[in-house]
Amino acid sequence: MGRSKQNTLYIVAYDIPDDRRRTKVHKTLLGFGEWTQYSLFECYLTAKELVVMVEKLNRILDPSEDSLRIYPLCEACERKVKTIGSEKPAPKDVFIP
Repeated sequence: MGRSKQNTLYIVAYDIPDDRRRTKVHKTLLGFGEWTQYSLFECYLTAKELVVMVEKLNRILDPSEDSLRIYPLCEACERKVKTIGSEKPAPKDVFIP
């Protein structure tokens, strides 16, 4: 799949009721990965990029109202990803806003 050895594919899913916070989270995640579904991103990240992303998101989220989950996919699991109607996940350059 073209994954570099130091990058891991993370699936980021969120449910944020507040429009302003949801927009901020969306814009932040655009710098780290690909928007693939309404509230889902696929991000190929190094360990350092993951830490930076989580720090940025923590500054936006309200834990009493918002839910955000980050699922790492191992290389073997990534190879098993099935897609219909779109392309499989692929690495892209990270732009940290």
